[in-house]
Amino acid sequence: MTLTPQWLDELRSRTTLSALIGRTVKVTKAGREFKACCPFHNEKSPSFTINDEKGFYHCFGCSAHGDAIRWMTDQRGLSFMDAIKELAAEAGMEVPAPDPKAAQRAEKANSLYDVMTSAQDWFVTQLQSPDGAGARAYLKKRGFTEKTIRDFGFGLAPDNRTALKSALKQYGDAMLVEAGLLIAVEGKDPYDRFRGRLMIPIRDPRGRVIAFGGRILGDGEPKYLNSPDTPLFDKGRTLYNLDKCSPASRQTGRVIVVEGYMDVIAIAQAGFGDAVAPLGTALTEQQIQMLWRMTEKPLLCFDGDSAGQKAAMRAALRALPLLKPGHSLQFVTLPDGQDPDDLVKASGAKALTALLEASEPLVERLWKAEVSANPLDTPEDRAGLKQRLGVHMATITDGEIKRHYADAFRERFDNLFAQRRNAPPARFTNTPKRDWRKPPILPPGAETKSFNAKGSDFLVQGVLGALLRNPSMIRQHHEALSDFVPSDPNHAALLNIMLNESFAKESLDTDGLITILDEKLYNVASTLLHSNGKVFAFNRGEFGSGGDGLSSVSKDLGEAIRLMKQRPALEEALERATRLASLEMTDETFAEQQRLRHEKKAFDDRIIAFFRRDADDL
Repeated sequence: MTLTPQWLDELRSRTTLSALIGRTVKVTKAGREFKACCPFHNEKSPSFTINDEKGFYHCFGCSAHGDAIRWMTDQRGLSFMDAIKELAAEAGMEVPAPDPKAAQRAEKANSLYDVMTSAQDWFVTQLQSPDGAGARAYLKKRGFTEKTIRDFGFGLAPDNRTALKSALKQYGDAMLVEAGLLIAVEGKDPYDRFRGRLMIPIRDPRGRVIAFGGRILGDGEPKYLNSPDTPLFDKGRTLYNLDKCSPASRQTGRVIVVEGYMDVIAIAQAGFGDAVAPLGTALTEQQIQMLWRMTEKPLLCFDGDSAGQKAAMRAALRALPLLKPGHSLQFVTLPDGQDPDDLVKASGAKALTALLEASEPLVERLWKAEVSANPLDTPEDRAGLKQRLGVHMATITDGEIKRHYADAFRERFDNLFAQRRNAPPARFTNTPKRDWRKPPILPPGAETKSFNAKGSDFLVQGVLGALLRNPSMIRQHHEALSDFVPSDPNHAALLNIMLNESFAKESLDTDGLITILDEKLYNVASTLLHSNGKVFAFNRGEFGSGGDGLSSVSKDLGEAIRLMKQRPALEEALERATRLASLEMTDETFAEQQRLRHEKKAFDDRIIAFFRRDADDL
């Protein structure tokens, strides 16, 4: 098929862009242009302009820009050719056919679309007939409104082997079989595939019926039956409700993936129009790519039972080789035994919203699944955990993402077993008060060796010790400390308590801070207060003395916090370079490793020289 620039220009000129956009977005006249609130990002005042003369739209807020074709692909979620065909049909233009065979296939497909449209109209009519009373009662029992029934096109297939066949006899048995509406068995006449079922149409991104799903009314198996694959329908490449979800997701910035079409319909009625579902299969690679075209991190909200969680894990594993920067999956955990429909009916839309907002990333879902898969009591068990995590990482094809997963798993592994080693004994009941202002000071030479051995942990200890001795300084440096997480879990927990307490109380002293700690953190704080942190200048001054001494010591502490936050990034870069050099030793990898090693040493020397500038041995 050859779509010449001249033909495309003619298509654009025959399309009134403001009218096209105005079908789904409220537009207002503004001089020679039109304005609207941008459908591609949330905004309260309009920054989205439409120029019919020039044939383009532009948002000054998010820079969205395009013509009529781009609107159909980006806002409606259509493929390029589907957008062309729909615009051409409205403009009264013929899309050039590529060759006679392709034209024949297109004509055949159009005939099948006619068949499916006729079948859908007939199913809807049957639902409204006297024979549809039982199906209507079922829908009412499920809580579906008349509007929902109409919007999603519910219908009824009577419990009759030839009812549809007779109703659509003008198309012939062969075409009805090809459309998946009849079943052909050798030696027997074709008969209706769907019988005694509530019918739900499955549509393509353009809203055309391409297949059906049927839920049995009464007893029988299978409970749900979908159309087979046909020239119109490939269940592994189709997402139910994609035609309605695409524009809705432009408003919300999200896509919710549930297990089945009844869940989609139920939560759509509750206000969640941005939901889709696979069709009787696990989420496929093609469906994941389709989801990523709408949002970078779709929310998988599968049922809370064992089968639903297994389906979520299958999707997680299938996504790993496809991961690319910025694109992943988020996982929503429903209460045990509930599906989204159950949750909304029992607890309301707010309950589902809360779970969506509390979704967890792919890396966390994999970690939790493997940690809970087997006991972790012996060294062999822990080695098995590492091996399972390694298998997951091996399937990731993007090298940078694979390295970040390795870092994330390593951090979680270390923290998990550090917590087990440091499990707290019983709490103290009587905490003695001490004079924390005068801890013993170790010889400076020993402190320098300790710093070189422990690296940034020693600097963290010095800063935490200073804050414990002078809690009034916590609030002053709150902003700088709030986004820092020490590598030691105990130090991280202690810092978090210190930050919270500094804002919860007008005044905070050392004794008051120490007494609220449990035994584990009490021992950590005690160690910090008696540690060799006095090597740093900010631990040798008096914060409360006023005058120049106060400003100088406070400035030293602020500088220490800045360096404390910088050093882990340098350590991480050196570790990564060392790991890369061990895998592939070249002149470049060796040079980079040495450069970072010298930079780290120079950085440490600056810290020691600055903070021990008053020490005798400098």
